[in-house]
Amino acid sequence: MPDLRFKPDRAQHTEIPRPRRAEGQWALGYTEPLNKNEQSKKDDDPLNVRDRILYIYSKRGFDSIDPADLRGRFRWMGLYTQRKPGIDGGKTGALEEEELDDRYFMMRIRTDGSLLSPAALSTLGGISTDFARDSADVTDRQNIQLHWVDIKDVPEIWDRLASVGLQSLEACGDGPRPFLGSPVAGIAEDEIIDGTPALQEIQRRFLGNPDFSNLPRKFKTSVSGHPSLDGAPEINDVSFVGVVHPDLGPGFDLWVGGGLSTNPMFAQKLGVWIPIDEVADVWAGVAGIFRDYGYRRLRSKARLKFLVADWGRDKFREVLENEYLDRRLIDNESPAGATRPGDHIGVHRQKDGRFYIGTSPVVGRVNGTMLSELGKVLEQYGAAGARLTSYQKLVVIGVDGDKVEALVDELKLLGLEANPSNWRRSTLACTGIQFCKLAIVETKQRAADLITELERRIPDIDVPITVNVNGCPNACARTQVADIGLKGQLVLDDDGNQVEGFQVHLGGGIGEVTRFGRKLRAHKVTSAGLDDYVETVVRNFLTDRNDGERFADWIERADETLLRGERSLEPTS
Repeated sequence: MPDLRFKPDRAQHTEIPRPRRAEGQWALGYTEPLNKNEQSKKDDDPLNVRDRILYIYSKRGFDSIDPADLRGRFRWMGLYTQRKPGIDGGKTGALEEEELDDRYFMMRIRTDGSLLSPAALSTLGGISTDFARDSADVTDRQNIQLHWVDIKDVPEIWDRLASVGLQSLEACGDGPRPFLGSPVAGIAEDEIIDGTPALQEIQRRFLGNPDFSNLPRKFKTSVSGHPSLDGAPEINDVSFVGVVHPDLGPGFDLWVGGGLSTNPMFAQKLGVWIPIDEVADVWAGVAGIFRDYGYRRLRSKARLKFLVADWGRDKFREVLENEYLDRRLIDNESPAGATRPGDHIGVHRQKDGRFYIGTSPVVGRVNGTMLSELGKVLEQYGAAGARLTSYQKLVVIGVDGDKVEALVDELKLLGLEANPSNWRRSTLACTGIQFCKLAIVETKQRAADLITELERRIPDIDVPITVNVNGCPNACARTQVADIGLKGQLVLDDDGNQVEGFQVHLGGGIGEVTRFGRKLRAHKVTSAGLDDYVETVVRNFLTDRNDGERFADWIERADETLLRGERSLEPTS
């Protein structure tokens, strides 16, 4: 086990009660690993696997890989084995992990809110076409995700990424997962504060740092100074949210303990003001608390949100101040909610007079050819580059006003729509059963087909309605915080056959509306019946709503038969 990095006298500063059972909290003396994941991290710092990939596995091939590296430490390098083709969703939970493994990898490339230059986009495209069968997805963690990666090609991929300032280090695993930043940082006219310097400092000091490479589980970060809350701070482990102090000016509030999956919790707002040059120190304090006091016994309870829920906001702040910062944080009012949607779709003026263009690929699915062409187009038009969003979108930055209209047309030809329908703009989907070993149902194509059908059936809708499609309970596509959230599972059709389907969550949201969706008891819909179900519910809303009423608010009061799709209202004349 690595040396414990908490102060030996911390316990005298803040009274932390010992739990009734050992939860593997280092700071309370529980240093022996309590599960195989903790044992693996004790046996060898996962960061060390990089050299084995470079000098052993890439040269000797897939069969040379130590299983402890393959199904554990590889994640710290942004690598997961993808799902072996032909295994249906009914076997996802029944097979051992090695039975689900393909001999190819998903690689997650982190952008950490940075600007992707035309050269970087072209490089990503080239990697995809040369080594990943032209696959690429824009994720809601602002990553580019590739598939079909062969272990022998990883060193060359890493070299190409490094040449344009990108990497896959700690894109997965129990460490600092990719950081979310505002896609319009430093350019938006309505920005409170540019968080880019803070994100860069966190990355410089703590990414690849052994002090933070063995956390109890994943640790997700968001830093954004934009009032749209475009970094999804409500559902991250630690978020720095732009605020203005009446005397001290712009800075950041601190939100901690957010996360979804099977036990969704919204982050707790500490109500503080942090200057930008102290953000990295506070990040280290929060991450340190998680490392030292986080629960390591059960993986299912090893996220920071469980510790925050048990301690409460005040206790968490007390420990942070007394034991990790050695100073008090300044009180300040927290933002109540977002001022507008955080996906940045459409054409918007920048503070320097140029423009940015927010575009929507279909459920984040792009490809290497598109990325290469995008790099060429942006260079041709003199754009600065592009950033990814936390809503599977892509924002082109730094466009001269006289080139906007023509560039919008060029982007549309690439499959990047700046004026999308509600359904294309507002539908997310996770990787699904095509590649993911945890998935139970198909998601990407199913969501794309749903978009096509809704565009045909309900082409003109005057209020935003979000649809999030997820392949399993882990909520990578944020099932619980969509107007219509769909959690993949196997269900019975009318003939009693087990088929792909979804549990339905209704009326959730983050940003302008922050609430978890409503689950109806024993209500599920088959994948084949999804188009009809969503159409019925949306039409019921359009018929029954009050003036100016949001979909989420209607869900709170609507008759359950309307939500189940058991009854259809006829539009009033």
